[in-house]
Amino acid sequence: MARLRRKACIALFLFTLFIFGTMMGLRTLKPTDGFSDLAPGLELMPFGEQSEKRSISSDVISQPQGTANAADQTKVYYDLHVFYYMWYGNPKFDNNYIHWDHVMVPHWDPKISASYPKGRHSPPEDIGSSFYPELGPYSSKDPEVLEEHMRQLRAAAIGVLVLSWYPLGTADENGEAVENLVPLVLDAAHKYEIKVAFHIQPYKGRDDRTVHENIKYIIDNFGSHAAFYRYKTSTGKSLPFFYIYDSYLTPPESWANLLTVTGAHSVRNTPYDAVFIGLLVEEGHKHDILTAGYDGIYTYFASNGFSFGSSHQNWKTIKSFCDTNNLMFVPSVGPGYIDTSIRPWNNHNTRNRVNGKYYETALQAALTVRPEIVSITSFNEWHEGTQIEKAVPKKTATRLYLDYLPHQSDLYLVLTRKWAEHFNKEKEQWLM
Repeated sequence: MARLRRKACIALFLFTLFIFGTMMGLRTLKPTDGFSDLAPGLELMPFGEQSEKRSISSDVISQPQGTANAADQTKVYYDLHVFYYMWYGNPKFDNNYIHWDHVMVPHWDPKISASYPKGRHSPPEDIGSSFYPELGPYSSKDPEVLEEHMRQLRAAAIGVLVLSWYPLGTADENGEAVENLVPLVLDAAHKYEIKVAFHIQPYKGRDDRTVHENIKYIIDNFGSHAAFYRYKTSTGKSLPFFYIYDSYLTPPESWANLLTVTGAHSVRNTPYDAVFIGLLVEEGHKHDILTAGYDGIYTYFASNGFSFGSSHQNWKTIKSFCDTNNLMFVPSVGPGYIDTSIRPWNNHNTRNRVNGKYYETALQAALTVRPEIVSITSFNEWHEGTQIEKAVPKKTATRLYLDYLPHQSDLYLVLTRKWAEHFNKEKEQWLM
């Protein structure tokens, strides 16, 4: 009997050890704490009237008549949007590296900052990313790079490229003005039957009046291009589609001047009317977005648990709020998150990819709330490790980059297409 009890105890110990190991492995798929550094002006807490809203339209499901090579004659889906960045440069096209040499951002607490490396990265061997692109540290001006990006988007079944945009002559603090690239992106996208929407970024002095001018500029200059994305509303209108990043930085009362019918300089029912999607980070932002006159909500961040909005567990609540108030909910999914190459102190917000499982978990969470549109963060935000673009293994004298092994470099393109097809089959059932 003593021997049997000893065997039973050993078996129980081994079983307990197995359960513990499994739970630790799954931890990467669960939310942890947030970080206010990436959401300017916010202190993140623990989870815890408009003329025409844009309700569900089956026309976002599309089978294009493609103009690309015969081998590329596959569906793309215009209800699948991906955030795209054109801020990269290299010596061949730009005389120097841009963004690949990203500065290591110091922590706001000098005592903590003192414990971490400082300075800039030194491409091409040392770049501001934990992964290494298959195309190397490329320039966004390189026409061959643009062409390859469109091929990858087409392979992933993504129908809408959401272009990070700054007004003419302005740029993010680590980049240079790239407004002249917009026509090149539109032309390249058109070749592959991909549409282009705009992701208006924060800039000095941005408010409802300057964004009004931005909208006019974009529509006047690019609105007639065949690749310019227009969303068909339930009433039959075809309207431009704008994401407004960090929309919470401007008070809802100011946005209402632009986005409500009675606003002082409203775009509603004018040639510049559009679908406007605001960023939800904190829970309270949903009420601000509604008051402001936005048409919908997106969550952007690929780090599950970073914010109320990016936490998968909250999407059902957000979707319910949107349905009640005739808003569109556009959840943002991502393959993982790691920004320690540019924020070396931010390791606690890393979300491991788990060979694609993290991405599939996010996609399933989005599918569960039956959204009309899903956005992906991102195609090529390499600094934050959210890219689905092809990456390759690389080791240098000073760096060992992460990669997609044991899978191929196109792992996340393949997964995206699989889920896009599944999403649209499900949606057909919802619309019935």
